[in-house]
Amino acid sequence: MSEQQRSGPIVWSGIIAGTCVLLYLLQQVLWLSVPFLVGIILYYMLLSPMQRLLRMGYSRNTAALIVGAGFLLLLLLVVLAMIAWIPAPSTTWHEMPSRYLSAGMRFLRNMMSALEDQFPFLRPAHLGDSMNASLASYTRGFVKRHLTDVLMAAAAWVPSLLLAPFLTFFFLRDGRRFKRFLARAVPNAFFEKTLYLLHEVDQTARRYFHGMLKLTIIDTLVLSVGLWAIGMQAALVLGFIAAVLAWVPYVGSIAGCLLVVLVAAADAPDNNMMAYSAIFVFIAARLLDDFIFMPLTLGRSLRIHPLVTVLMIFIGGALAGVTGLMLVLPLLGVVMVVGETIGVLVTDARLQARHRYARALRVKQASNDLK
Repeated sequence: MSEQQRSGPIVWSGIIAGTCVLLYLLQQVLWLSVPFLVGIILYYMLLSPMQRLLRMGYSRNTAALIVGAGFLLLLLLVVLAMIAWIPAPSTTWHEMPSRYLSAGMRFLRNMMSALEDQFPFLRPAHLGDSMNASLASYTRGFVKRHLTDVLMAAAAWVPSLLLAPFLTFFFLRDGRRFKRFLARAVPNAFFEKTLYLLHEVDQTARRYFHGMLKLTIIDTLVLSVGLWAIGMQAALVLGFIAAVLAWVPYVGSIAGCLLVVLVAAADAPDNNMMAYSAIFVFIAARLLDDFIFMPLTLGRSLRIHPLVTVLMIFIGGALAGVTGLMLVLPLLGVVMVVGETIGVLVTDARLQARHRYARALRVKQASNDLK
């Protein structure tokens, strides 16, 4: 058994520990880690068109400016199209949360009544009455108490999120310069492995975020078609929101499903079948994700065992909440590449011998005129 094979468990212990430490640190600087994550996602979205401009002869500054301006213009056009396409709400904005909460409570009451009618043995337990009392006590004044806090928290995040476009621009313009800066600090004996490390880290992150974008597009199309088929309005917008929320494992999918069910219950208060159909659409989309779409997109981007993936998702949620759920897989992929490369550097006797020999030559050359 080689040294590299014997160091496998030690390297993987370091990889898991390093990922946990990074998650904890990112949770402490959440105001910076979220725009940093958004900036990285935008960077990998815009990297391909920028590379095409570079091959056409544009400078990096000009290419970054053209790509950034084009993306902002496209985003503005999409927002204007959505405003023009989505029908105006029948209620005012400050009344919408109360409307959707009331619709959700009405849907749950109808569902419990239907269950008691279908299964008479549930009636003595009075599950419907207990649930109605619990929901009434919890939602009484919920909007008045928490809506202001939610709006203030969202307003506090606006300055932080405005960092994302600036980070994206400098990633596009100065990414290669930063890589060269890191490579110059490495001894010559480890230079080839370090170049490989930088390349693999970049490719791992690129594959992951490209896989996420492909999965988001596929989920948006599938959910939109399903919601449109059951008769929901603004199916494309709801499908896109639910697909973006699905970036947060488990929690995001539940939140997206809950959002669509509330909209369905509010838009069709006398038709519970629409809400049931929306739940069925989400279950079908989730099954397609798990067994078809994810293996074809994210499964090929990060070569990590499924057991390690599931465990790290739970660890990420426990250490850093929703942020940990979002960041744990890309962090694990990057730290895995770094840890395995460092493990090779430490256990490769040939590289260590080259490094010691080069250091001895430098000491001999520096002290040659002192004899």
